[in-house]
Amino acid sequence: MTVGQETTSAEAVSTGSELEAAPALASWPARAGAFALDVVLGVAIIAVMALLGYAARADGTLWVYAAVATVAAAAVLVNRWLLPSITGWSLGRSLFAIRVERVPAGVPAGMGRLILRDLAHLLDTVAVLLGWLWPLWDPRHRTFADLLLHTEVRVVPAPEGDPARRAGQVLVAGALVCVAAVGLSYGVQFRHDRAVDEARHQISEQGPKIVEHVLSYGIDTYQNDFKTAQALVTDGYRDQLIKQQQAVSKKPTTNQYYAVSSAILSAGTDQATMLLALQGQRGVDANTLRFITATVRVDFVKSPDGKWQLSNLTVLKSPRGGR
Repeated sequence: MTVGQETTSAEAVSTGSELEAAPALASWPARAGAFALDVVLGVAIIAVMALLGYAARADGTLWVYAAVATVAAAAVLVNRWLLPSITGWSLGRSLFAIRVERVPAGVPAGMGRLILRDLAHLLDTVAVLLGWLWPLWDPRHRTFADLLLHTEVRVVPAPEGDPARRAGQVLVAGALVCVAAVGLSYGVQFRHDRAVDEARHQISEQGPKIVEHVLSYGIDTYQNDFKTAQALVTDGYRDQLIKQQQAVSKKPTTNQYYAVSSAILSAGTDQATMLLALQGQRGVDANTLRFITATVRVDFVKSPDGKWQLSNLTVLKSPRGGR
């Protein structure tokens, strides 16, 4: 009877020791929280930068968003792969006191295994996210990636320091980065829209007058009129205008155009395109006077000193006239 009691007591002690030695497995909510802090935060920042970059009007801000997104991606990889191999923790796992370990060795997974494990998470994703939910009913709380790489996520003693404070600082920093980027986008976009509205207003007033001065001249004042016209066009268009003026100079007359209708086809901060309907008269006396009409498409650019100049003129409907 004594021998049987001793045997039973020894078995009970052995069983109790095994239960105490069994590692505690991380819960699914803890793993999800750690993943959100380690990955989702960085992905959210990258997504915000991508959206702002897609809507960016200025190349300078586009590069800013690209740089921030690159830094965020690098931070995610360093935190996810490099830090655990150096300190034993990622930011999110330190907050929830969990760690990825190799089984059955029970030692922390190295950087190479962590990289392969994250790549294997693609299987968890392509299986309609089933792999991410697998720990809810797997007895060892493993995803498909854990099954392939022989890893488990276990509860371990919390690290020294204040992981909650570090996590809070990172969350606040990430939020501030997104807010600052949105503010930058709004500021640049707002200024750009205001500049475009101002350009449209300027060209709607100045554009028709520029075209009238470029195409109009008098028989007694044509030389001065030609000089005025040359000052209203760009260097690239000036040679073409001079050739046309030289042809007119061989047989001077009076040519007067008026813009009777105009429409802005497109406009930016320093360029614009207009469609103009012109009417006028050509000739110097009642016997030779002709009334003329024409439709032209005109491109304008703003010079460095802020003045609008004609850069190209295309005749869509050639001048027609009658007495």
